[in-house]
Amino acid sequence: MKDVKGFVFDAYGTLFDVYSVGALGERLFPGHGAALAQLWRAKQLQYSLLRSLMGRHRDFWGLTEDGLVYACKALGLDLTADARERLLGAYLTLAAFPDVKPGLEALRERGLRLAILSNGEPKMLEAAAQSAGILPLLDRILSVEEVGVFKPSPRVYALAPARLGASSAELGFVSRTPGTWPAPPPPASAPCGSSAARRSRPRSSGSPPSASCTPSPTCRRCSPADGRRRLPAAVSRRCSRAPRCGRTPCDRRRAG
Repeated sequence: MKDVKGFVFDAYGTLFDVYSVGALGERLFPGHGAALAQLWRAKQLQYSLLRSLMGRHRDFWGLTEDGLVYACKALGLDLTADARERLLGAYLTLAAFPDVKPGLEALRERGLRLAILSNGEPKMLEAAAQSAGILPLLDRILSVEEVGVFKPSPRVYALAPARLGASSAELGFVSRTPGTWPAPPPPASAPCGSSAARRSRPRSSGSPPSASCTPSPTCRRCSPADGRRRLPAAVSRRCSRAPRCGRTPCDRRRAG
């Protein structure tokens, strides 16, 4: 890890459990909590991609509200003003996965710079980090609002080296990968020169899954000899150096 100076984390789905809002949804709409959380999240991501393609940016808080309205209409749920306020407020206090805080603490002890890089609006991210008790562990909270476009635009990933004072090669990018993908391609940060780390997450709160590493024997960056397999469980590695590992160069399915 001597060549790594820091890690940059996706927020939603990687640090914060977006499906934890399902508990409140279940109290407000019995029998529909899980479906509401899943459809809400799906539309939130869909809207971010569509707006990026159209060049019509709207901040993530606005998209979160739009996604909630759509999900409730699609499920036939009566979204009162009070229910809307409570559900949107839940996004400011999302539950963090159990391994997040100890994992960040372990990385901080190694002197590494830590940051969030997210589609989220700055106040949303700061509130969630404060609620989860991880705000003091972060050097920066980076939002796409600085560049006015959502992931996977390269302009978003260029924020990390610029704000953390390190080259892309010296930073690792950590993001959730659906656990059903046996060999997912590297994330959109790969073309920007960052090493990519994968952290599978369950669809709802619960015990964190065990970390796994699938190193390539031909790549020095993910070989067990360099000690990377000893990183805390919050960072599960899969190398994004496509020229060395022979993997596809880009994954456009990036989350927020």
